[in-house]
Amino acid sequence: MAVNYGSRRTVVGAHYGVRDWLAQRVTGVLMALFTLIVLAQLLLFRGEIGYDKWAGIFAPQPMKMLTFATIVALLYHVWVGMRDVLMDYVKPVGMRLVLQILVIVWLLGCAGWAIQVLWRV
Repeated sequence: MAVNYGSRRTVVGAHYGVRDWLAQRVTGVLMALFTLIVLAQLLLFRGEIGYDKWAGIFAPQPMKMLTFATIVALLYHVWVGMRDVLMDYVKPVGMRLVLQILVIVWLLGCAGWAIQVLWRV
């Protein structure tokens, strides 16, 4: 006969754990690779780096696409981190929802600004 020591615990939650852990690592690696690529290009330059040389790094279409992919990765990285912080530390659901919406609006604004900056060069 089985002994029942209490009620069975129902595990609930968003179950973001592994997916978000992996997303943070993948986006972090992408950002690190992008940083190394930009640093390698800067090391190839001789002399002072002015606006023309700096804009020249980001002028080719593949570099613009890589830069935008890195910005999207950064924004997702920020979203996962902010969402986790807000879920852990902001207990009132209404306040947490408002803050999450503000973070989303801010991140979308950053994405729009990044598109403007990248394709203006």
